Amino acid sequence: MRSPLGVSYHVPVLCAQVVEFLISSGLRDLVIMDATVGGGGHSGALLQAGVKKIIAVDQDPEALAAAQLYLQEWGSRVEWHHGNFADFRPQEPVAGVVADLGVSSAQLDRPERGFSFRHDGPLDMRMDPVHMLKSAADWINTSDEEELVAIFSQYGEEPFSRRIAHQIVAKRPFFRTRPLAELIWQTVPPAARRGRIHPATRVFQALRIVVNQELQALERFLEQVPEWLLPGGRLAVISFHSLEDRLVKWTFRRDPRWQILTPKPIQADPQECQANPRARSAKLRVAAKEG
Repeated sequence: MRSPLGVSYHVPVLCAQVVEFLISSGLRDLVIMDATVGGGGHSGALLQAGVKKIIAVDQDPEALAAAQLYLQEWGSRVEWHHGNFADFRPQEPVAGVVADLGVSSAQLDRPERGFSFRHDGPLDMRMDPVHMLKSAADWINTSDEEELVAIFSQYGEEPFSRRIAHQIVAKRPFFRTRPLAELIWQTVPPAARRGRIHPATRVFQALRIVVNQELQALERFLEQVPEWLLPGGRLAVISFHSLEDRLVKWTFRRDPRWQILTPKPIQADPQECQANPRARSAKLRVAAKEG
């Protein structure tokens, strides 16, 4: 997806399905909150479909700037807010909320953001550098071995967490992405290097989650959304890894305020996955506020 002024950003996943769920029950002429506006793809599609107004929220200043360019033609029909979706409170009831979780292609492709080891960059990973004080380098270089084991195990489901944590403590400090990824590659058993994903992938996921407190923020967000919605209003959440999806699934099941509209998560079809590889791991769950 490209903004009107040429700024590249990621293509929104499962966009048609999100639009269908959020406007199919009379929500078209009302207000919808895009809790992770990113480059503005979902918001643009919703506005094009007739949504009256979008409340656009994002904690990443670069993402917000990209969305403002992409959606500039809609003028006052978009209300902008910089901040974490768990800390935001809409000033009016909304008919729907969409949250596209995780890291975007634009963030991964910027070496200076430190989200990926495909390019060497600073070990940062902060979605909001203004308000988040601890970078990934801070966590790596100041946590003790047991804390690192817990981070890698809990947030990355990394089977070699203890071995990796021990080597990190022995060889630190680390301030760049590539040296950390190379250490992880050398630390895991040879058989683990032949898998489909790079051995450092799970550790980098775990660091990103803990740096940005993603699961804690998601939990607070899910708890509060029913208070923002009109009766019958809908929440659509797109997740990209099992920890997020599990939290969304069990929140919908356990909270009596929700009526589940997707008993099984919706996933992208082969055509979308081929056009946009990011869609392969995406899962969409939708629920409506009871009453």
